[in-house]
Amino acid sequence: MTTIRDIAEKSGYSISTISRALNHSGYVSATAQAKIEAIVKELNYVPNAIAQDLSAGSTHNIGVVLPDVNHPFYTQLIKGMLDAAFDSEYHVTFLPSAYDQELERHYLEQLRRKVYDGLIFTSRALALSELATYLQFGPVVVCEDPGSIKIPAVFSYRESAYQAAFAYLKKKGARHIAFTFSRPEPISATSKAVMRAYLKYYCVPADQRNIVAYVNTYQEGYDAAQQFVRDNVTIDYLFANSDDVATGARQYYLDHGLPVPGLVGQEHQVSSMLLNIPTIDHHLDVVGREAFRMVTAQHLATTRLAVQSDFILRQ
Repeated sequence: MTTIRDIAEKSGYSISTISRALNHSGYVSATAQAKIEAIVKELNYVPNAIAQDLSAGSTHNIGVVLPDVNHPFYTQLIKGMLDAAFDSEYHVTFLPSAYDQELERHYLEQLRRKVYDGLIFTSRALALSELATYLQFGPVVVCEDPGSIKIPAVFSYRESAYQAAFAYLKKKGARHIAFTFSRPEPISATSKAVMRAYLKYYCVPADQRNIVAYVNTYQEGYDAAQQFVRDNVTIDYLFANSDDVATGARQYYLDHGLPVPGLVGQEHQVSSMLLNIPTIDHHLDVVGREAFRMVTAQHLATTRLAVQSDFILRQ
């Protein structure tokens, strides 16, 4: 592979002169410019784009840390980010983490070494306070409410939509409510928000037998319904963490000739439209788009943006 040193040796010009000629920066005589360009063409030299980006202080590359892509939370965020990226000069690199803290630290260290111009954490295992320490090396944006931690964030404001959903269920006379979560309440801000809203209207903590965690897909919704039936859990309504999960649970009851409980889904997917299931729209495509815009902004004028979720009631 031809290098800039090969061009220097063949042309008789210094590496710094060749660099100026290739980058069209600084003075280079017309004679030298013509000779260097002729040799570049002769040797079929292609400049190293990565090295050029680093010398300019920018990679035009944004890293997006993703624990997984099974839940529509992530797929809708990705859609919003890609929509925003198409209108920008930046590239997007997806960084799988599986909630591995050491892997998340590795991505943060890559930010420190300027591999990325910025990072977006769609979810994380590391403490927000640790993520915030890397802001000195570049923008880090999280897709959750950071509370008192000073870190740029774009997130769905879920509380009012969850409260509207439980107010609806209480008005319907639902007494026995089951839940599916992506992650257990102790480690998930979303699960905690659901339980806070439930407690506000029902005044007692949910029975732990009525909760199944690590549910993200149609099949896992199906399996969760099987677990509820096996454990003899009485259910008036299932509050699912996605419409597809609710649909999977529904199919289990139908397949086994059992009464289907009432269903409330989330993420406003096609499945809830077809089955006329109430759902909560967290507008995650908007969250993803705004997170990308925030991480690529020259100045983080807005460091915290809440996108209002909506409870969509279908009769």
